[in-house]
Amino acid sequence: MSATTSPNRFSRPRFALLVLLGAYPLLTTLLYVVFPLTDGWTIWQRTLIVVPVMVSTMIWVLIPGVQKLFRGFINPARF
Repeated sequence: MSATTSPNRFSRPRFALLVLLGAYPLLTTLLYVVFPLTDGWTIWQRTLIVVPVMVSTMIWVLIPGVQKLFRGFINPARF
């Protein structure tokens, strides 16, 4: 087997779907938590709070979790 050929191929659409399925409830939860605490703030101020939490959670929790739990689904074997 050459260095450029691998027995598995990474499926970007499957990975994107799984990240979407994780990001939606994460963002919804953050909004439910932050909005009552920031009553009267403008939208840019609220997003200034939500975005760093969202990105940090995605980078260190959500994406590694998706890659670990769904390894076989996002890296299907080649036939």
